[in-house]
Amino acid sequence: MTTQRLAFVASPTDNSQGALDELSASYGTCDPHDADVIVALGGDGFMLETLHAFMDRGIPVYGMNRGSVGFLMNEFHADNLPERIEKSVETKLNPLRMMATTESGEITEAIAINEVALFRETRQTAKIRIAIDDVVRIDELICDGVLVATPAGSTAYNLSAHGPIVPIDAKVLALTPISAFRPRRWRGALLPLGTTVDLTVLEPDKRPVSAVADFTEVRDVVGVRIFEDPDRSVRVLFDAEHNLEERILKEQFSY
Repeated sequence: MTTQRLAFVASPTDNSQGALDELSASYGTCDPHDADVIVALGGDGFMLETLHAFMDRGIPVYGMNRGSVGFLMNEFHADNLPERIEKSVETKLNPLRMMATTESGEITEAIAINEVALFRETRQTAKIRIAIDDVVRIDELICDGVLVATPAGSTAYNLSAHGPIVPIDAKVLALTPISAFRPRRWRGALLPLGTTVDLTVLEPDKRPVSAVADFTEVRDVVGVRIFEDPDRSVRVLFDAEHNLEERILKEQFSY
């Protein structure tokens, strides 16, 4: 990759803003829409925001960690940044599309790079019916929620909910319950990438549920359809020695 124009964007934290000033002074910066590469300074949350913001522009994003976990980010070093980007490895990620229907009949669409998750809104557990490609697989899941994660998102909230870590090129989605009460022994499923998942909320008046696609939340949903969007993608750059495939593999052996 030949890098000519870099655009630096940063989260509002002091660490990120300090890095923004330092790198802009060293390398110059341009409008993100005119850049060859966007350098995102922050944590994983800000990286997701940046990927969403420029998804339709097709501009690769190179993240540098100024947050806490930084799973989607590279280490922060101010030196030799153009050379690091030149040698970086590109990973293309296809997001999930969520179509959420509320009690009023309104349909909201949103994109998720990590996961789409349903959560109970009150003290009472949610009751959710799960259908895979129009075939009901679980009539009634009693739980705090349920999520569908991409391979890239499998190490995020999905892992915290005891879902499986999915290799980036595995072409599967993780369907993971959140604190399932019944069926108690169900631990989730791995689904082919082209699968359509329909989640129907049972007793929505008594047991309201919200749906979240990355950071887009829809309250009081009655049904949510989730599927991969093959027509959209994001381009993420990683240092060759710490590419995303290696990070996901390494995560499976951490303890």
